[in-house]
Amino acid sequence: MAIEILLLLAGLALVLIGAEAIVEGASGLARRWGISEFIIGLTIVAIGTSAPEMVVSFISSAEKNSDMAVGNIIGSNIFNTALILGLSAIIAPVAITRGNLRRDIPVNIAITALLILLGLKKTLFGIGEDGLSRVEGIVFLALFVWYMVSSFVHDKDNQLEIYDASNEEGAAAKPVPLFRALLFVVGGLAALIFGGRLFVNHAQVIARMAGLSDKFIAITVLAAGTSLPELATSCIAAAKGKGQLALGNVLGSNTFNILLILGGAAVIHPLSMANITYIDYTAVFMCAMSLVLFSWTGKRNSIDRLEGVVLVLLQVLYFGYLFMLK
Repeated sequence: MAIEILLLLAGLALVLIGAEAIVEGASGLARRWGISEFIIGLTIVAIGTSAPEMVVSFISSAEKNSDMAVGNIIGSNIFNTALILGLSAIIAPVAITRGNLRRDIPVNIAITALLILLGLKKTLFGIGEDGLSRVEGIVFLALFVWYMVSSFVHDKDNQLEIYDASNEEGAAAKPVPLFRALLFVVGGLAALIFGGRLFVNHAQVIARMAGLSDKFIAITVLAAGTSLPELATSCIAAAKGKGQLALGNVLGSNTFNILLILGGAAVIHPLSMANITYIDYTAVFMCAMSLVLFSWTGKRNSIDRLEGVVLVLLQVLYFGYLFMLK
């Protein structure tokens, strides 16, 4: 057990080192390419930090373990929005742009609602199929491509001036050399993925030693572990005053998880969602809806520290519910 804990901590250290590197590299790429930090977070960072979820869900689907594949994504999206975005907002309020309000947050809500409708039991109003078929998986993949293209086309709605926080004059930050920015991003992603995998592998071993079920491990240990890259990256981004990068990472990861990962997993093998409860669905939908609510309450067009505390409390309540059911 002691060796497992040491390896778990080594994985966590790699994740933190990788997150620091990727935030610096991603911000440098945004400045050089003239695109918003939100788009960098939504695409490069989100896809890279979601790689652990993709590996876990694809392998689980191939092994016909739908509980692990779907539970991992449901748990990760709750973890992303409630805990990761909540902690980011506590560190520093996260600004919400016009593009976020008009497109990104509504898309996040819509795809979450679509997943829930397809996962509902057939006995409820005749809606739902208890899972995702291969055809629905292909539709999800097509929606993912559409959203990515649309995000770049409408990026002007997310443009914010990028400043170097160390410059008291507020002058625009100087571009980072391209090779250095790319090296930071690639190296950071490698450390995030390897460290996250190391953490998850040994967290699973410890959880199974404790006699926990596959679904419980998927929604708690596995979801939290595979979301470690997002957690480290978003919190470090928030601490560096790059809230849009943190928000893009969370929304991008949620979209990537549902449309690309679950869509791809369903194409590999149809997924059953029969063991996902209404509490699970309610929690993930409440997290998605909270972004709209918090955008218009407190400090308008931002998620402030108090709202961040509320999001973290939602995560605590959900984990408490899971522990009661274990």
